[in-house]
Amino acid sequence: MNRVLKSTTALGVALTLLSAPAFADMEAARAFLDEEIGDLSALSREEQEEEMQWFVDAAEPYQGMSIRVVSETITTHEYESQVLAPAFEAITGIEVTHDLIGEGDVIERLQTQMQTGENIYDMYITDADLIGTHWRYQQVRNLTDWMAGDGAAVTNPNLNLDDFIGTSFATAPDGNLYMLPLQQFANLYWFRYDWFNDPEIQADFEEEYGYELGVPVNWTAYEDIAEFFTGREIDGETVYGHMDYGRRDPSLGWRFTDAWLSMAGAGDVGVPNGFPVDEWGIRVNDDYQPTGSCMDRGGATNSPAAVYSVETYTDWLDNYAPPSAAGMNFSEAGPVPAQGNIAQQIFWYTAFTADMVQDGLPVVNEDGTPRWRMAPSPHGVYWEEGMKIGYQDVGSALLMDSTPVDRAQAGWLYAQFISSMTVDVKKSHVGLTFIRESTIEHESFTERAPRLGGLVEFYRSPARLQWTDTGLNVPDYPRLAQLWWQNIGNAASGESTAQEAMDALCEQQEEVLARLERAGIQGELGPNLNEERSAEYWLEQPGAPKPELEDERGEPVTVPYDELVATWRAED
Repeated sequence: MNRVLKSTTALGVALTLLSAPAFADMEAARAFLDEEIGDLSALSREEQEEEMQWFVDAAEPYQGMSIRVVSETITTHEYESQVLAPAFEAITGIEVTHDLIGEGDVIERLQTQMQTGENIYDMYITDADLIGTHWRYQQVRNLTDWMAGDGAAVTNPNLNLDDFIGTSFATAPDGNLYMLPLQQFANLYWFRYDWFNDPEIQADFEEEYGYELGVPVNWTAYEDIAEFFTGREIDGETVYGHMDYGRRDPSLGWRFTDAWLSMAGAGDVGVPNGFPVDEWGIRVNDDYQPTGSCMDRGGATNSPAAVYSVETYTDWLDNYAPPSAAGMNFSEAGPVPAQGNIAQQIFWYTAFTADMVQDGLPVVNEDGTPRWRMAPSPHGVYWEEGMKIGYQDVGSALLMDSTPVDRAQAGWLYAQFISSMTVDVKKSHVGLTFIRESTIEHESFTERAPRLGGLVEFYRSPARLQWTDTGLNVPDYPRLAQLWWQNIGNAASGESTAQEAMDALCEQQEEVLARLERAGIQGELGPNLNEERSAEYWLEQPGAPKPELEDERGEPVTVPYDELVATWRAED
């Protein structure tokens, strides 16, 4: 697939020559299509040119304008910033400064603009996790109305929203779309396929544990496998059976809000999110008003299942991960499995796939095929059939109400350009974060699938629908998310027990909910806290919070990977 990852030097030279406003036309577009896109598109060359002509025409009123866009730093957004933004400028005459910063910093900038009304960025790329926030505060442009109103003249007739796979995550109960997906990735289980299929290793595992080594279906099997591999010598390397991170950092909170409690089984049955109790442990009523987080108000943030999840996390981090993992954050820990001494990782973001398939890595064969695979993450003992299995990040474009109309229109053009059917196949080959069905089904990904460790098979399967983002129960993502990493950090460092950490977390979440309720700024959509009752009362009710199980281990279950993938294909 050298054609996919070819240098963009020639394109950069071409676009530099064509970037003056006088060349903001189809000459620049054709250079872009020739040098960068080629046949890596869901559209024919004629259709590509038609779409680019639309961008040229629609952007004419905004030529010479400079806009600012911000996103977190991942491979997909680096490609947008470094390649697609200059191409967009050359084609449309609109200069885009696409800043790349940490995800926590993106949320901070967004929160500041929400609080002050100052237009910091003309377009934000943030997670659809904020859908509950934006739906309640109504400080972002409702894209459904926008495309029919102020944004009508700058809405691509070939946008094809039905082709997007993640719009449901960015749609509120009012039926309106608030954000446009630009990249999407899931948290899955990652493991060394070559080791798991080594006859000697298989025999040793079965002799020690009494069942076959395979993809763990539950946490009990995962723990056994972690114990088995930790300290084992393979190819002269000391191996670890688990990888995670524990640094007191905003990304530690994402580790848990990104469905760790859901995998444990702390919430209720229901997809996309448990109802009435979600994976944050927040309970809502039938009108989606948050009613509590602690057990004495019907929440599950400090429930036995939630405490079990934190205790399991700290135990595995201490016993089966490299000692350095405790001091790492999300971005530092992500590349570690590629170094070749990690046997498995329960919660691995597919956004790292592009970094795990490079030639010369210890986890890549000489022919370019991976020595690893990805599969569904195992679930905890409290998990029930019908619950979400894991998390999907849906990085999406949003337009703030505080952004002037003309600047929002220019930003909307950029959002559509970097998600267009013309560019999306190529962009997806670079970042491997699919947003369109036409891209997933493109023949180039059928060709490349054997080198991607199960990613294409996963996204072509209906199984992907059980991986969802943070949902509507969370009324103020920026304020609530920051509470998680601080309290989980206390548990990870041993400053508090898991129970103490989750008790503090749920109380702090309810303090935020109570302030929102008193302020009334979210109107009828805001919190309406339940009266406190005993935890025992709620534990006796159906669903979450769930009473403590006497046996929090259960019987280990594994499944052969190839059989698992066969079921994905059968469902397709």
